[in-house]
Amino acid sequence: MSSLLVNIPVNATWTQNGVTIAGGNGSGNATNQLYSPEGLFVDDNQTVVIADFKNHRIIQWKKDDTMNGQVVAGGKDQGNGLHQLNRPTDVLIDKETDSLIICDWGNHRVVRWSRRSSTTQGEILIDNINCLGLAMDEHGYLYVSDVAKHEVRRYQLGEKNGTLVAGGNGQGGGINQLDYPTYLFVDEQQSVYVSDCNNHRVIKWNKGAKEGIVVAGGQGQGYAMTQLQYPYGIFVDTLGTLYAADEVNHRVMRWTQGATQGTVIVGGNNSGAGANQFNFPLGLSFDRHGNLYVADRDNHRVQRFSIK
Repeated sequence: MSSLLVNIPVNATWTQNGVTIAGGNGSGNATNQLYSPEGLFVDDNQTVVIADFKNHRIIQWKKDDTMNGQVVAGGKDQGNGLHQLNRPTDVLIDKETDSLIICDWGNHRVVRWSRRSSTTQGEILIDNINCLGLAMDEHGYLYVSDVAKHEVRRYQLGEKNGTLVAGGNGQGGGINQLDYPTYLFVDEQQSVYVSDCNNHRVIKWNKGAKEGIVVAGGQGQGYAMTQLQYPYGIFVDTLGTLYAADEVNHRVMRWTQGATQGTVIVGGNNSGAGANQFNFPLGLSFDRHGNLYVADRDNHRVQRFSIK
């Protein structure tokens, strides 16, 4: 996720009906369609970059693109060539190098594609990794979750092995363990927030810590306000408030710092295709104004909810 610093008032509310800003025309590979979008990233200009999972591509929608997005990586069928992607799950923009960093999950690699229009292929940054989520801190370190090793590692760009920053003690529900870590967020202190999917919790690992602190969920799988059910996308604002895409509950929740339960900010109206519904929300981000963007996977769309 982005290290974009977003100030959101503690009592903020959002419109309950989302506006479709990408896709929403059924599943397919046309430029006005998405097919199971997963991770997304919003830049300072409100350009949204989407990991279009089953289309094996990264597609970008600029703020005023109402009809069609632009394929900016992959989209050349499923494969492991440098010009191809295989079920990408997450993407971010590295401003320093003006490039996309992509979790190319089906190829077990992290790749970088320049954003210059002449680019036709990427380069491999890390391979032999079951990556699912990516984040970058303000120092340019890259953080990658590994769903097979149940750990998160931090890399300097160009480094192959990285440093363990969360998990790494086998699969499990202990405070020093993870079970299928998906999406990540890193704050200014280099604390790593991990969507610990199969433990139905979000866990925060302070820099250098040997164990994490549960900051949302962790009360078993369920629908109560104290619970999450297979969380995916996460975001943390400047107040330390956590936002999580609560996938199987079809809602986005907010957990203020130190809270023992969350509140639903959008969704939570059962699964469906209505403007106030989700069908497995995965990726989640905010723009600098505090508007919320959600990759609504099984509705094959990205929804924007305006802050009031």
